[in-house]
Amino acid sequence: MEEKKFIVTEAQAGIRIDKLLSDLCPEMSRSFLQKKLKDEIYVNDSLVKSNYKVVFGDKISMRLSDPTEPEILPEQIDLDIVYEDEDLLVVNKPKGLVVHPAPGHASGTLVNGLMAHCRGALSGINGVLRPGIVHRIDQDTTGLLVVCKNDAAHQAIAAQLAAHTITRYYRAIVHGVIAEEEGTVDAPIGRHPTDRKKMAVNRKNGKQAVTHYRVLERFRKFTYIECRLETGRTHQIRVHLSSIGHPLLGDTVYGGLKVPFHTEGQTLHAMVLGFVHPRTGEYMEFCAPLPEEFQRLLEITATQK
Repeated sequence: MEEKKFIVTEAQAGIRIDKLLSDLCPEMSRSFLQKKLKDEIYVNDSLVKSNYKVVFGDKISMRLSDPTEPEILPEQIDLDIVYEDEDLLVVNKPKGLVVHPAPGHASGTLVNGLMAHCRGALSGINGVLRPGIVHRIDQDTTGLLVVCKNDAAHQAIAAQLAAHTITRYYRAIVHGVIAEEEGTVDAPIGRHPTDRKKMAVNRKNGKQAVTHYRVLERFRKFTYIECRLETGRTHQIRVHLSSIGHPLLGDTVYGGLKVPFHTEGQTLHAMVLGFVHPRTGEYMEFCAPLPEEFQRLLEITATQK
């Protein structure tokens, strides 16, 4: 039996429990959690319905059945660790590195490298396949993410993610010339109605998603922008920018536009990450410079005619 525990904060009070848990455990779907609420998720040691609105101080325990996933083995992987202390790490993830094991990627992931680096001392809230992982970035997205070494740190960072108080700025190159200097895409994101491997703007069943963007430089066929995440849904920036007609350069899933030069997946970099440290209460902010591949593409897009 695997058990996850949460204590409801003042900011979380009044939220439906299935909604709260889907925010705290983004790797689990809301429908999955609604099923687990019938017999494996307790509030103050009692079962509640999925529409129960949590109260400040409620103690939530998820007594999930023993996982059947395989054991994750430590692997020596060269990690770019920007910051580390007894509670957490901030890692600058390179392009091509998968964050955690999944079908088709049983090894060679960031988690495998973290298991070796931290000698297994990682939070267990997200289960055996995702130790320490609070949030993720895609395989071909580069940049910063925070990893937690213990459950207390994990819960604190997850609460900040749920409250949308974590600072996250991305850099991206998109197709087309964006006319306005800045803008906001406020459109719910959920599973694509016909392709379950993709996400899409889904106004019927999607979750709230908000992306702010600002133009940094315009080229003849492309635009270099900065994006600020207010929420953090799966593939959010990729889906939102594609929905307004400006898909990311190199995004073969949500783009579909031909590129006259070589790219290696979407041109997206998680540049700035800021949060309140779970132990000290100090606000910390980190910045990862643009990788060489991104800089190369900037130079190429600037010369396209």
